[in-house]
Amino acid sequence: MSNAIHVPFDAATARAAEGTRSPAYPRLVIATTILASSLAFIDSSVVNVGLPAIGRSFHADASGLQWVVNAYLLPLSALLLLGGAAGDRYGRRRLLIAGVLLFGIASLACAMAPSLILLLLARFVQGASAAMLMPNSLAILGQSFAGEAKGRAIGIWAATGAAAAAVGPVLGGWLIDAGSWRLAFLINVPLSIAAVALASRYVDTDVDDTAGSLDWLGGALITAALGLATWALTEGSGRAWSLSAFVVLGVGLIISLLFLSAERRLGDMAMMPLSLFGSRSFIGLTLLTFLLYGALGGMFVLVPYVLIQANGYAATQAGAALLPLPLVIAVASPAAGALAAKVGPRWLLITGPVIVAAGLLMMLRIGSATSYWLGVFPAMIVIALGMACAVAPLTTAVLMSVDSGHTGAASGLNSAVARTGGLVATALIGPVVAASGPALLSAFGVAATMGAVICAAAAASAAILIAPAGKA
Repeated sequence: MSNAIHVPFDAATARAAEGTRSPAYPRLVIATTILASSLAFIDSSVVNVGLPAIGRSFHADASGLQWVVNAYLLPLSALLLLGGAAGDRYGRRRLLIAGVLLFGIASLACAMAPSLILLLLARFVQGASAAMLMPNSLAILGQSFAGEAKGRAIGIWAATGAAAAAVGPVLGGWLIDAGSWRLAFLINVPLSIAAVALASRYVDTDVDDTAGSLDWLGGALITAALGLATWALTEGSGRAWSLSAFVVLGVGLIISLLFLSAERRLGDMAMMPLSLFGSRSFIGLTLLTFLLYGALGGMFVLVPYVLIQANGYAATQAGAALLPLPLVIAVASPAAGALAAKVGPRWLLITGPVIVAAGLLMMLRIGSATSYWLGVFPAMIVIALGMACAVAPLTTAVLMSVDSGHTGAASGLNSAVARTGGLVATALIGPVVAASGPALLSAFGVAATMGAVICAAAAASAAILIAPAGKA
């Protein structure tokens, strides 16, 4: 669910920002992009609710369940920027249709998977296809509308994404309770068919012959680096830290250095231009994003899992327990954005993570004998208020921290970093997922406390590194 909170905005969107033509069927163009992006928004939140059922079906251990989440997040985190650039090069409509079609096929494969390893392979394909469709769905709105119409279209798109994040866990939980976790993947198939049909008929073709070549080397290196590091962290946290885990982690770090070297040679043509990090504020914002969304991503894999396993919630109830988060954020974020425009985003970015930390500490009250209204609900409201303080101001601050020529790359990188934070956090929750009975609640309490500490570190990075309003 935390991934749905962070609205992707990347270089493809920025380059398409000056829409010069009005589509013949504007409402259907908006509907197309909403259907396409909702696939990713819904899927990322549904799976968290389905983890206990998937674990029972395949007799999966902790690391296996962690990979159900991370097999999706890994390619999405690594290839999100490349997906937007590919839309520039080969056509956003073409990439959107290909991504949606592949996502639908992968979802069908998930629903029919006879083993855990085949489910993980299908989840990886889902993540890669989401990296194709998400940036290009928003970029299509940028190229199709101009002025106020574009603002309204993107606003509708973002609001619908928040609604999908809210409805997804409840719908997924209901399908799991009514039949099987496999049904939660099957809901993507009709949505994919509808999105492909609409895109083929109503979205204009577009190919930018002036677009540069793609940074395939960078995409391959960062995927390998994140994959190796994620495997090592998952193995270490889920089973035990062995020599092989440390070796694989070291190899992942070496490949990360090779990635940085390759990006440095490509300069502004790289998928991650290193010149962005010449801004101290951008460094602070990147660190804040990684820490805040990491803490949130890890906890929102664990919360429904603990509610189902330790508190006896049905999957539908566990999904509904998360509803306050997107609803409060949707209501409160506009006010936070307006306040950030008046006073600057820095203080909100310091305050927001502190409030989230307080909400995570309130989760220590969650126990087998604690009611939803006394244990879960207050914590969810506080976390949501803290995130509302951070979501809109974070986007504003990222755009303010770099020059106008790098706004798209900076925002796209920030979106990728948010997902990478969730990827790393999920790789580290093995001790909680592996626990049972009273030990599960105890391990969850440790994780919630660590999440609060991480959020405090996020606030500190904002206070130390982000420049006050009016200063460079």
